[in-house]
Amino acid sequence: RLDPTHPRAVPHEVPLRSDDTARLEPDDVQVTRSAIGASTLTRDEPVGDPGGLRFWGEVRTVESDPFVLQVRDGRLVGESAATITPGGRLDLQTSPFFGIHSWREHPVYLRPRLPESTVVDGEVLSLASHASGRNYYHSIMDALPRWALYREAFPGRVPDVAVVGHTARWDTQLVELAGIEAGRLVQPTTALSLRAQRLVVPSVDNHSTLAPAWITRWLRENLPAKDTAGRSRRIYVTRGDRPHTRRYEQERELVEVLAGRGFTVVDPGAITVQDQIDHFAAADVVVAPHGAALVNLNFCPPGVRVLELFAPRYLNPVYWAITSNIPDSRYRYVVGDGVDPERPLRRMQDVQGDISIPVARVLAGLDELLSGAPLDDHAPLDTTGETP
Repeated sequence: RLDPTHPRAVPHEVPLRSDDTARLEPDDVQVTRSAIGASTLTRDEPVGDPGGLRFWGEVRTVESDPFVLQVRDGRLVGESAATITPGGRLDLQTSPFFGIHSWREHPVYLRPRLPESTVVDGEVLSLASHASGRNYYHSIMDALPRWALYREAFPGRVPDVAVVGHTARWDTQLVELAGIEAGRLVQPTTALSLRAQRLVVPSVDNHSTLAPAWITRWLRENLPAKDTAGRSRRIYVTRGDRPHTRRYEQERELVEVLAGRGFTVVDPGAITVQDQIDHFAAADVVVAPHGAALVNLNFCPPGVRVLELFAPRYLNPVYWAITSNIPDSRYRYVVGDGVDPERPLRRMQDVQGDISIPVARVLAGLDELLSGAPLDDHAPLDTTGETP
């Protein structure tokens, strides 16, 4: 067994909060709170078919407390970029991972010792998320807000190394659009092991995937729409027709009906990030099966109407939460038959299961979504990037 402070020893202690990490190692670890400030928001439950689902009652409250962690002689390890202090502690709050219920389940403990570290004589900035390079949603909602917190804390400063997903097609574009700069960009991989003179790790304030409002504001200000002219105000967002990808099985029939109602099909996988932003910024009504491209709801105009389709065994609140950040928005969901009304929040099953819902139910949900104050099809679009 290696000594806990050995460079290759797995962390021997796991403070649950970064404040605790700083308290245990005051000479090496510092926490700086963001000027955004801490907040707690409780949203109204969404309306949908079927109603009365326990799930929504468990995701109404989102707490936000963004900060930046600085670690002297800190280490960054693995694809999820775990933050490890010189005292051999894993800072869990800046090292989140999917679906773990205990620090013992963190992937940094999947090997008996850490990889040999590359020493960086300077500053390393971690922007990596626990889905770096694999998921469009997490690239936008986790990595980019980390960059926002860094720029706020250290305006004008350029890190020597930035660890960020930048090799996937969308990540390459996001790095450019967000103006992420560094002496060198490093892709987070399972073999990653950096030891930095100064490690800077902004918090993942969206760790609960409930979209604190400041993230939507920042994205709208810093990744604005550029060309909404001539784009459809009503869009259906497709996930294609490949089985076991959360596709909507009755899509062809639905699209034929929606075309008569002024809808255009948008395939996010076939267009650039900027085109996705522009399509959503032009849209007054969005209909879509649940999928990562709906992160572009952040860029929709005030008053947008959103109808989201779910399979019965996989519900997710992320796009309801984002829609709630848009002024005067309205959200509605439709779930396929067989949903358990008592399904608890954290029981995720059949994540890639396809969605089968009769078209009549989808259209009924759409009619109810649009039954309030009518949308003026001839009103000018707001493309100024106004924030909620």
